[in-house]
Amino acid sequence: MTFGEFVNDLTNPMLSFLPKALLIAVMSSIICGVIGCHVVLRGMAFIGDAVAHAVFPGLAVAFVLQGSLVLGGMVAGVVTAVLVAVFSQNRRLKEDSVIGVFFAGAFALGIVIISRSPGYSGSLQSFLFGSITGIPDSDLYVVAIAGALLLLLVFLLHKEFVAVSLDREMARATGLPVFALDLTLYVMVTVAVVVSVQTIGNILVLALLVTPAATARLLTDRLGVMMALAPTIGGVCAIVGLYLSWSIDLPTGGTIVLTATSVFLLTWLLAPRHGLLGRYRSRGRSSGTRSADGTRAERVTAESAR
Repeated sequence: MTFGEFVNDLTNPMLSFLPKALLIAVMSSIICGVIGCHVVLRGMAFIGDAVAHAVFPGLAVAFVLQGSLVLGGMVAGVVTAVLVAVFSQNRRLKEDSVIGVFFAGAFALGIVIISRSPGYSGSLQSFLFGSITGIPDSDLYVVAIAGALLLLLVFLLHKEFVAVSLDREMARATGLPVFALDLTLYVMVTVAVVVSVQTIGNILVLALLVTPAATARLLTDRLGVMMALAPTIGGVCAIVGLYLSWSIDLPTGGTIVLTATSVFLLTWLLAPRHGLLGRYRSRGRSSGTRSADGTRAERVTAESAR
C-alpha cells in the first residue's frame, strides 16, 4: 500500500475509526514527547515504567464497570503517585523501593480485578498491547482536554522543573516547593501514560514516553529545542507507524514503538555532535589538531636552537 492509498483510507467514511486512531496516536505522541523531556533529564525512566503498571487497576475497574478507561486509569495512577510521593518522605526508604512496592502491587491488583470479568483474556491483551482502532469518541475528547492541560502546565512550570532537575538542593534553598513539584511531575507522567495506554498498551507505553525525548537529546544541547523536537519526532513516528501497521497488517502499538526505536538508533549513529560517527570525527579532528600543534612547536624549538 502506498502512502497515497493510506491517505485515501483516512478519508473513507467506511473506515471512520482510522482517522480517530491517527489522531489519538499523534496526540499521545506529542504529549509523551513533551513530558518525556523532563523524564529523560531527571533520569525518571523507571518511574514512567512503574506508572504504566500503576494505572492498571483503574483500567480494570473501568472495564468491569463499562466506564471510561482513561478516567479510570487517571484516578488509579494519581492515587498511586500521591502514595509514592508521601511514603518517599521517610528517610529510611529510598524512592525506588517505594515505587517498586506500590506500582507492582497496583499492577497485581489490576490483574486480580480483571480476572473476575468474563472473557478477561482478550481484554487483558488489549490493555497490555493497546487497541487503537476501538477507541470511543468520549475517550478522544478526554485525551484532547487532558493533553491541552498538561502542555499548559509544562509551559507554566517549565523553569521550576528545570531548576529541580539541575540541582534539587539549590532549588530547595531558593524556596522552591520541591516536594510539590515532584508530586506534580509524577501526576503529569501518570496522565501522559494513561492517555497513551490505548495507543500502544501498558507494556510499550514507556517507549513512547522516553524514546522520542532521548532521540531529541542526542540532536541538541538546548532544552527548548529538545522540547520542540521530541513531540515532533513522536508525532512523525506515530504517523509512519500507523501507516506501516495498516499497510502490512502489523500490531499498531508495536509498529509505532519499532519506528521510534529505529529513529533513535539512526540518530545514535548519525547525530552530528552526539552520534557515534560524529564523536568519532570529532576525535579525529582533535587528534589532527594536536598533531599539527606538536609539529609547529617542534619547528619553533628547532628554529630557536639555531
